[in-house]
Amino acid sequence: MVFQISQILVNVKGLTCGVVIAVQWMKDMTKKMSRLLLSTWLIIAGTWSASYCYAQQSATPVNEVSSENESDIIKPQSKKAQPEEKFTIHGSPTQAEIDWMESLHERVSDTVFRSAFWFDGFFTDEDDARERPDVKARIRLGWEPKARDLSGLDNKFRVRLKLPHFKDRMDLIFSDDEEDSLNSLPLEVVNTRPQIEDDSFAAAVRFVHHSDSDHITDTRLGISSGDVFVRARHKSRYSWHKTHGIRIEPAVFYFVDDGLGARLLLEYDYQLSPRDQFRFDYSIRGSEAFSGIRWKHGFYHLHQFSLVQAGALGFVIEGERNGENGFMIDNYTLSYRYRFNAYKQWLFFEVEPFLEWPEDTNYKTTPGIALRVEGYFYKNQ
Repeated sequence: MVFQISQILVNVKGLTCGVVIAVQWMKDMTKKMSRLLLSTWLIIAGTWSASYCYAQQSATPVNEVSSENESDIIKPQSKKAQPEEKFTIHGSPTQAEIDWMESLHERVSDTVFRSAFWFDGFFTDEDDARERPDVKARIRLGWEPKARDLSGLDNKFRVRLKLPHFKDRMDLIFSDDEEDSLNSLPLEVVNTRPQIEDDSFAAAVRFVHHSDSDHITDTRLGISSGDVFVRARHKSRYSWHKTHGIRIEPAVFYFVDDGLGARLLLEYDYQLSPRDQFRFDYSIRGSEAFSGIRWKHGFYHLHQFSLVQAGALGFVIEGERNGENGFMIDNYTLSYRYRFNAYKQWLFFEVEPFLEWPEDTNYKTTPGIALRVEGYFYKNQ
């Protein structure tokens, strides 16, 4: 087992190149996209009616729940469940635009898939009838202007490769939000802290020790922002009367530079109706990298308008206690997140106006709005 881990870490650089190639083009376009994003939203608003009708005709219910990313209000459909899209207006500008979007989607999916297929084959000599790896990628481009800061960008990517040679017991995860996953609540997207480091790339190997519909225990070993880390996590879910649900998720992590740390996430869900849910999240975190305990509370009302539209009203309070300043509240955030699927089944849009009351501005009201475009890329054949 130790030998396999060492081989994985030696060869992960090669796989990283394939993933980074797929993502780099999107990152190079970030500056241009941020300038055009506001104009894009005006165009989307004008064509929303037609896009919404198309999306409702092609959408089907989704029952799959991901164990890695549960923050999405609306999940994309798996590729197997999607009907084949047929185009009949050949040579038109609309057709050219559709072909360009489909070509981009196919190129990114193929690049990541080929890298995963090569990496999985490194551990076996059987070339015939090999099971194909499961590849899922998410790329998000966003602009979060707020008072006194109109240049805020929110660009994230995440790639997960499930390798069949290890009987679904090992994943490779590439992202730039490893730190965010420890600092944020599951439904929290607005970045309340300034970006300090530009190098936030993380690559990790995830070993799944136990997994079923309600419980999962896993360990991650990798590198994040140039710091080697290991993290162990256990997640359990309990529900009763089809109305109440509880999630308990303790985690222990160690970063070479920051030292030992731990986090506990608690979640309570109350299903008010088939389309409405109230949620309370509580997170507490400690680390040798800072003094005291950092905590965060989140209160949410989730509403699903249709299969392709949903909204989340949220109020988040964060702060610390037992630190250098004793008990203090760092920030209040009130937001409404509207998410919808339009134009393509793998493409999602979000509008999230918000108000912040940060401690560093003496709790003055800071309005802002987040505009995001999120694409999902998947391939397993």
